Amino acid sequence: MKRGKKYVEAAKLIDRATLYDRDEAIALVKKSATAKFDETIEAHIRTGCDGRHADQQIRGAVVLPHGTGKKVRILVFAKDAKAEEAKAAGADFVGGDELIPKIQNEGWLDFDVVVATPDMMGVVGRLGRVLGPKGLMPNPKAGTVTMDVTKAINDIKAGKIEYRLDKTNIIHVPIGKASFTEEQLADNFHALLDAIIKAKPSALKGTYLRSVVLAPTMGPGIKVNTMKLQ
Repeated sequence: MKRGKKYVEAAKLIDRATLYDRDEAIALVKKSATAKFDETIEAHIRTGCDGRHADQQIRGAVVLPHGTGKKVRILVFAKDAKAEEAKAAGADFVGGDELIPKIQNEGWLDFDVVVATPDMMGVVGRLGRVLGPKGLMPNPKAGTVTMDVTKAINDIKAGKIEYRLDKTNIIHVPIGKASFTEEQLADNFHALLDAIIKAKPSALKGTYLRSVVLAPTMGPGIKVNTMKLQ
């Protein structure tokens, strides 16, 4: 696979065989983010879980102390007083049944997070085929199905992110931007890992964190020494 000049240069900074300490990995990931835009720094965490078993699923949410550096657009499914509350709390879009055809038929997806009150889940459920594969379906475990829409919106704006296993049992989440300081990225990374380690399924036998890789949007991945994280 042919790589761009900047990627090749960035890859020279990294020894692919080395497992780096957290702080070294964060310093390197910042150095290897050389694109002209403010790259997102992501963590890719491969677990020993088998997501096909219900008792080995991992899903939850954590508020990153310094946020993700990205403006998050919030859609809230609510009605009456709760709809007004959502608007007052700063939701970008608020609605109910009338949004179904817009999302289903017109393909409108100009939002990053969906929050719903429990009484609206019947409506939201009809959008499962559209929202599910994109990871946008509200979920009580992630705090996005709730009557307290103000708290949900405030948490998301403060830097709350969701984490979940993908089909290959890997968790992919942003921990900030290349413009963040090393301390900010380290704080965010620590908060994320803390939450994921606490979410370890009791049914799991063997190694939990198989590998942890940090990578900028356009750059190479940097392997982190998992033995020093757990």
